[in-house]
Amino acid sequence: MTPEPLLSVRDLSVRFLLPGGRRVDAVSDASFDVAPGECLALIGESGCGKSVLASALLGLLPANARTAGHAHLGDLDLLTADEPTLARTVRGRRVGLVPQSPAAHLTPVRTIRSHIEETVTRLTGVRGRSARRKAAEQASLRAEFPLDHLDRHPHELSGGLAQRAATALALIGDAPLLLADEPTTGLDRDLVDRTVDELRRHVDDGHALLMITHDLAAAERIADRVAVMYAGRIVELTDAGAFFGSPGPRHPYSRGLLEALPERSFTPVPGLPPELGSLPEGCAFAPRCDRATDICGALPFFENTVACHHPVPAPAAPHATRTPEDTRA
Repeated sequence: MTPEPLLSVRDLSVRFLLPGGRRVDAVSDASFDVAPGECLALIGESGCGKSVLASALLGLLPANARTAGHAHLGDLDLLTADEPTLARTVRGRRVGLVPQSPAAHLTPVRTIRSHIEETVTRLTGVRGRSARRKAAEQASLRAEFPLDHLDRHPHELSGGLAQRAATALALIGDAPLLLADEPTTGLDRDLVDRTVDELRRHVDDGHALLMITHDLAAAERIADRVAVMYAGRIVELTDAGAFFGSPGPRHPYSRGLLEALPERSFTPVPGLPPELGSLPEGCAFAPRCDRATDICGALPFFENTVACHHPVPAPAAPHATRTPEDTRA
């Protein structure tokens, strides 16, 4: 039996209004669920809207952003919640965040120990100097942050250490939902694997994880399901085992991402993604796609697991299946 989703996103769109009447459609009609005990990996090239989506869920968009749709965390719609609600009851408590640029989220004049001890006090209620110190060290070790660096300031850390500090901070509140935006950036492969394994333990303890990543090897190691984003739209949403194994992804772009890996054919996806401020009317991937035809001038609908006029054919199955999102809609 499929558990009820912790986070349910429907038709989430984010538009940025620019001077001169221009606009950028950064996210368009994104729909997905994340359940307790599940990791959904959101993958795609830089600039496709993944991090904007995460910022929208936490109310961290700039003033010129406009959102539409729904993002329900239980009975709370994150897109319409006011700032006091998000600040006091959501961020850190119900939703933890590993930010894409961790150094920018750390106060430069405070040590990492100070950051972690304050977060421990605020989110767990631990009191007393000795107890706070012990809790801070436990949180650091959980994220593989070296204890002998706790008294350093953010500018004294490498990018990888800043990333581990941010992961330690995100895990402290034991929030039911964790948003991890490129949590393996700047880490060597061994640390990537250990960080991903710690996040997987967090999921296996009953938490939900939305992980945004360029690292397909990390996604394969941790994800239960994979969502592929291109030019602001989710173009494929499927089981991770089927995506990375057999039968493989059905969208030509998703196939291209996998084939670009060194351990596969090491063949890059041709061309460049479009500017989000000047998207075509139809399929945005058509100019780069060897399966494109005239029908791709119209926007494809999302059917079953893929939004594509010419998906790679699915293997024959005795019964048609429906996605959890279809069932719950």
